[in-house]
Amino acid sequence: MAEEKLLLDFDKKEYSKELLVSLYFKMLKPRLIEEKMLILLRQGKISKWFSGIGQEAISVGVTAALHKDEYVLPMHRNLGVFTTRDVPLYRLFSQWQGKASGFTNGRDRSFHFGTQEYNIVGMISHLGPQLGVACGVALGNLLKKNNKTTAVFTGEGGTSEGDFHEALNIASVWSLPVLFCIENNGYGLSTPTREQYNCKHLADRGLGYGMESHVIDGNNVLEVYNKVNELAESIRQNPRPVLLEFKTFRMRGHEEASGTKYVPADLMEYWAAKDPIENYREYLIDNGILSKEDELQGKSAIKTEIETHWQRANEEEKIQVVLEKELKDVYQTFEFKEILPGRSTKEIRLIDAISESLKEGMRRYSDLIIMGQDIADYGGVFKITDGFVSAFGKDRVRNTPICESAVISTAYGLSVNSTKAIVEMQFADFVSSGFNPIVNLLAKSHYRWNQSADIVVRMPCGGGVGAGPFHSQTNEAWFTKTPGLKVVYPAFPADAKGLLLTSIEDPNPVLFFEHKALYRSIREEVPEGYYTIPFGKASLLKEGNQITVISYGTGIHWALEILEKHSEIEADVIDLRTLQPLDVDTILISVKKTGKAIILQEDSMFGGIASDISALIMENCFQYLDAPVKRVASLETPIPFEPSLESQYLAKNRFEKELQELLEF
Repeated sequence: MAEEKLLLDFDKKEYSKELLVSLYFKMLKPRLIEEKMLILLRQGKISKWFSGIGQEAISVGVTAALHKDEYVLPMHRNLGVFTTRDVPLYRLFSQWQGKASGFTNGRDRSFHFGTQEYNIVGMISHLGPQLGVACGVALGNLLKKNNKTTAVFTGEGGTSEGDFHEALNIASVWSLPVLFCIENNGYGLSTPTREQYNCKHLADRGLGYGMESHVIDGNNVLEVYNKVNELAESIRQNPRPVLLEFKTFRMRGHEEASGTKYVPADLMEYWAAKDPIENYREYLIDNGILSKEDELQGKSAIKTEIETHWQRANEEEKIQVVLEKELKDVYQTFEFKEILPGRSTKEIRLIDAISESLKEGMRRYSDLIIMGQDIADYGGVFKITDGFVSAFGKDRVRNTPICESAVISTAYGLSVNSTKAIVEMQFADFVSSGFNPIVNLLAKSHYRWNQSADIVVRMPCGGGVGAGPFHSQTNEAWFTKTPGLKVVYPAFPADAKGLLLTSIEDPNPVLFFEHKALYRSIREEVPEGYYTIPFGKASLLKEGNQITVISYGTGIHWALEILEKHSEIEADVIDLRTLQPLDVDTILISVKKTGKAIILQEDSMFGGIASDISALIMENCFQYLDAPVKRVASLETPIPFEPSLESQYLAKNRFEKELQELLEF
């Protein structure tokens, strides 16, 4: 790359005067807003600020080059994205003050928001996942064949995250129409670029992914606009990802409290001389494209707009605190419509019921996408999707690279683009590699900015098959405590089919647990065709007055096996079926009747669902109890693979003794 010139070299090409002038005022607007916000920050009237001063040419140039119905995924320093999309300023100001006219109802701050009205998808502080989200948005566009592109921003620091590499790989393998925009502004908080990466240009990383890449002067708005406009037009016709590195500089602290004392003075002076607005202003005036009078008039109009909108936002009352609304908005409203099963049934296994359910869902929702490792031609490691490619095609049944985090983020991007998605974890254990987007992106999405996460994550789980510590966990407790997620865990084929179809219909994120040991060992008559089962409704499998037995998944079968051995025990047996939402009423009614409760789970004891159920019973049924609530769980160790060690680990072998002791209490 040639040595950068101190002054910017503008090339107006054949652009109209109107376009050239509009780009100037589009940059000036976020600069003037920022100057106002920095004053208000010092006055304590806004809570935090991430400055983009000196980087306006990137946000404005990229956004102006895109169509307004094309999605942009901005970062902290991309105020110009919002203003270029003509988001009303009073709404931005209300957002920064946590007021109702903002975009998150006071639930998230600064730039952590999105808006479907303006085709903007907000960031999360973990940075990397939004690159995968862009992949999902772009995949939705690709499948719709709508000739749209998508632009997503990250900083040079964010390129060190695994999600960056996972997203680029997915985009390249699937030829997704997305522009990955790196704002290389010199520092990740206080860490300089030389400590972030060891290559000359971050754009060089595109080569490793078979991806076209370019280095662009991020302070030159015409260079930014021209290159992005050219690429966007090309991508719309020839879908593919492109990696762009915009060289720029952060003139203020990471956020205002950080300051810039760690930056050498001569470096600040160099980049101050390359200010994107001042240099472009001089160019326009010197070349007779913009008069000083028009510049002053336009600047005055922007300042008036800022003051008017600030006054409107400032006069807005503080947000009302309504407990019911906060609780209600964690999940998108789901109007469950019960579809009763038909009379025709056939005896099938749990694994067959899940496969049948997926087929029914794919037939009903023509845009439903299934993604996972080896699920296409191979049919998945458990053969649940065997034959799906021939039935539904490779566009809808997609093998993924081994990158759980970016795949889940991609599923979220599909949801943003109005497309349902199912993601199969090859084993539930592997979800740890995708934990961040589930608990920080999917779970909080509707609460933060009213965006559904219409995703089912299938979780083949559990022990009893000699698979060892990395393939045998039943890790539902990782998710039952996270508001915004739904957790389903069926024990029988008929339940699995109906509950999975409900999961597909539900616009909220659902973790659907499938016990591997039950896949081929449990059979029953299952209704044919499409039917649904409501969430939050347990199944009462047996009735008795002596004790309440509560379990789910394989634990239900362990309990039934012991009770069959002891026909003298009269027990209510409750199969929870869904853990979030939990059928608390059925539990409490039963315990009030029997006076004793035992909760059986395959997971280890501490922090498991049994602990919460035990607490619920103690809080609501204490006066009805004739004995302490008993929890039975597996050992507090990782799960071993050797059969005798695994048998010792599992709760099954302790349940009979604990049950009898509780009955004798």
